[in-house]
Amino acid sequence: MTLDSTSSAPDRRRWLGLAALCAAFFMVILDVAIVNVALPTIQVDLGFSQKNLQWVVSAYALTFGGLLLLGGRTADLLGRRRLFVAGLGAFTAASLLAGLAWSEEVLIAARALQGIGAAVMTPAALSILMTTFREGAERNTALGVWGAVGASGGTVGVLLGGILTDTIGWEWIFFLNVPVGLAVMAAAPVLLRESRADMEHRRFDLAGALSVTAGIALLVYALVEAESAGWASAQTLGLIGASAALLAAFVLVERRSRAPIMPFGIFRIRAVTGSNVAGLALGGAVFGMIFILTLYMQQVLAYSPLETGLAWLAMSLTALVSSMVASVLVTRIGPRVPLAGGLVVAGAGLLLLAQVPADGAYAANLLPGLLVTGLGLGSSFVALSIGALEGVPDRDAGLASGLVNTTQQVGGALGVAVLSTLAISRSDDLIATGTAVPVALTEGFQIALYASAGFALAGALAVVALVRGRGRPETVAEPAADAAAGPALEPQG
Repeated sequence: MTLDSTSSAPDRRRWLGLAALCAAFFMVILDVAIVNVALPTIQVDLGFSQKNLQWVVSAYALTFGGLLLLGGRTADLLGRRRLFVAGLGAFTAASLLAGLAWSEEVLIAARALQGIGAAVMTPAALSILMTTFREGAERNTALGVWGAVGASGGTVGVLLGGILTDTIGWEWIFFLNVPVGLAVMAAAPVLLRESRADMEHRRFDLAGALSVTAGIALLVYALVEAESAGWASAQTLGLIGASAALLAAFVLVERRSRAPIMPFGIFRIRAVTGSNVAGLALGGAVFGMIFILTLYMQQVLAYSPLETGLAWLAMSLTALVSSMVASVLVTRIGPRVPLAGGLVVAGAGLLLLAQVPADGAYAANLLPGLLVTGLGLGSSFVALSIGALEGVPDRDAGLASGLVNTTQQVGGALGVAVLSTLAISRSDDLIATGTAVPVALTEGFQIALYASAGFALAGALAVVALVRGRGRPETVAEPAADAAAGPALEPQG
């Protein structure tokens, strides 16, 4: 028996399906952050060079961010459950390989394969959620749960990474995925229904797929390498230029394609456009903040991996609480206020965290900012998830899901690159003048956290400008009414 939002199947089974989808999504979010606190141990155990160590994180980010849009549209065309299970299988197998890794090359390759699996299964999972639950209160409740996983997953990842590294070994940050992945794969045929887009033109847009995947991957790579290569270096500028050229070619290809991988008509839904801009800003704020604060805790406050992980627990708990409240609010008043308000609250929390001193104490200097930031992130992630899918027809569920995840990943790569550059530049300047290392590091981290707050507040301004207030959800106009817009909207079969 499979599930359908219009069937007589018991609600309980649909919600069990949601639990399976969220378990898979949780693994993906965990693996973005879980390795951070384990990197020093991994470096020693596998003999990593300092130059290659960053690729334990970057290999995952590169393939995940680069392939999300392609993965989402492929799920629409070939079957969402089929692609979800295939991606989950690849992710699970790659996790096993990562835990068994015997060299730096093997671990980096396994992390790249994890990213590929995650890029296939994540948009497929979100599009299954969208087509299983009716738009409105029911879907918003489901997306509230999904958003809670997104809001808390990164910080829980740091917590689990610290616990596992300090107790049974870093390998278990990857082995943990294997039983969960196998269980969800076994449950998927029973709990999840198969669906695909109802389209007249089912040809695969190969030129569009290659240009957008290469363009996004080059952009992520440029951002990941920008801190070490230099923002004004030939490498960084050349990669960004090549990425821009490929993405421009993608736009031209899509406007001429009869079966585009990206129907640009989706951007006429203001909630979708505003939510994706907010996703870019939120990704920059959150990924950058986690990276910077983890370094502050370990390099300045001398926290162990376990202590660092436990320090994030407060933010995870407040994010969970606010995410559930936000799903109710979005149902009543729409995504605009919870999303913009959440970003403002998160920005305020980040401004509090930017005051951390070199001799900081957890209760006085970290806890207040973490609590406030968590409240903002929970609301933001839920409203973002709902707004990015509001008014999107079922045929484009995978596209919309891949798009919102892509903007968050690109934003995350940008945030880490910008914040780390700011922190290192300021710290190096101070150390060169004889400033004590803890003080110099702290001042660098403070500047980076101010920038993180700037990302959040910029996202709030974008939401106010782009997302409409409460009212009837927008939908993409029927193709016949938009012939002038070009081939972005195809006749439906």
